[in-house]
Amino acid sequence: MTSREIPRVPSSPGSGLARHLGLFGTTMAVMGGIIGAGIFINPYLVAERVHTSFLILSVWIAGGVVALLGGFIYAELAARLPVVGGQYAYLREALHPSVAFLYGWVLLLVIQTGGMAAVAVTFARYFLELTHWSVGDFPVAAAALAVLTAINCFGVRAGSRVQSAMTLTAIAAIGLLELFSFFPILGEPPSLKLALAFGSAMTPVLFAYGGWQTSSFLGGEVRDPQKTLPRGLVCGVLGVIAVYTSVNLVYVRALGPAGLAATTTPASAVMRAELGPRGGALIAAGIAFSAFGFLGQSILTAPRVYFAMAEDRVFFRSVAWVHPRTRVPVIAIALQGVWAILIALTGTYAQVVNYVVAMDSIFFGLTALCLLLLRRRDSSSPPVAIAYRVPGHPWTTLLFIAAEWLVVISTFARDPRRSTIGLLIALAGLPVYFLWRAKSKSRGATTA
Repeated sequence: MTSREIPRVPSSPGSGLARHLGLFGTTMAVMGGIIGAGIFINPYLVAERVHTSFLILSVWIAGGVVALLGGFIYAELAARLPVVGGQYAYLREALHPSVAFLYGWVLLLVIQTGGMAAVAVTFARYFLELTHWSVGDFPVAAAALAVLTAINCFGVRAGSRVQSAMTLTAIAAIGLLELFSFFPILGEPPSLKLALAFGSAMTPVLFAYGGWQTSSFLGGEVRDPQKTLPRGLVCGVLGVIAVYTSVNLVYVRALGPAGLAATTTPASAVMRAELGPRGGALIAAGIAFSAFGFLGQSILTAPRVYFAMAEDRVFFRSVAWVHPRTRVPVIAIALQGVWAILIALTGTYAQVVNYVVAMDSIFFGLTALCLLLLRRRDSSSPPVAIAYRVPGHPWTTLLFIAAEWLVVISTFARDPRRSTIGLLIALAGLPVYFLWRAKSKSRGATTA
């Protein structure tokens, strides 16, 4: 293991739970971190960008392949550095602490909070589909974020059985839609425009597949992480690929590409067509419950990274403070929740997804680059025993990097304004990092 470990977070949300996770629990954590929101709303964004059944399904399969490659890469990184903080630690050890800081900075201000905002909108849309209240998506989304943030600040959190139940509820909701179908034909000739459209369609797809990487945050807390975490990552991602591909077969078969593009609640549309209004209400209830539970889990994941930043003295020390009675990082959770609410109130769902995925994909590519650098270090030092290695490396790793950065280019091409805002927020973190480092050094000199 290189350098020092990020300290285990004995009082962070879920840490007492995660220490006991075996293969099944880790696999469920991976699937639970992915399934819950995107598959129930993002298909309409895909259908808006590519317009044939074949292309729609191809995008979802391609997204699954990218997620699987990412799972392979993060599995080896987790085996090499099984520490709390996951991606933050990989970037710090292989690239530079400033890059790791930028990731944590963007995680708080764009990726995690934007993802939470988008999931909250998914909850809101299906909740309103169920209740028929005459209010907008975003006030309901903001209210859900506020309620869950407050609950988690008081220390009320779901255990592993409850989270597994949420995941199984999402899979059960999908299962209600499962009818076998298949279709051929590309529908339009290959061109640069088609390639950019395909890359742009990958943005909501990768958002829907996103979440597998958050299990790496638990690396220092999972039982036998060198073996369990890689296997859980791969099993979890394969399971999600099967679920997502099959449900999109149902969407396109039942609604057609044009019908899918026209509805922001495709699961309800399919069930209404098959079972009438009661079918639509049933699936909406299941999805709203699932999305709410998924949102609750996502609130608890990223504070490990903020904790690691505070421990490295490049972030507010108060962020690492935990309440002595509830044993949760109240300030980190509250800060994250407030920012997520602001994002939810200031953009459309599609804009939020673009805003999140553009930045997330940049750091996915950089994190995969970490593996190339760590492997290179191996060649210049005594061999290191690693429990898991990426199959097909370096070609599979390079393919993952290329796919992620193609999505970045396509997202900037489609939504330059929102994507640029995310990039400017990221770059604004550089002077903040150096100011914090200087402040930390001056404190150290004063103490000495």
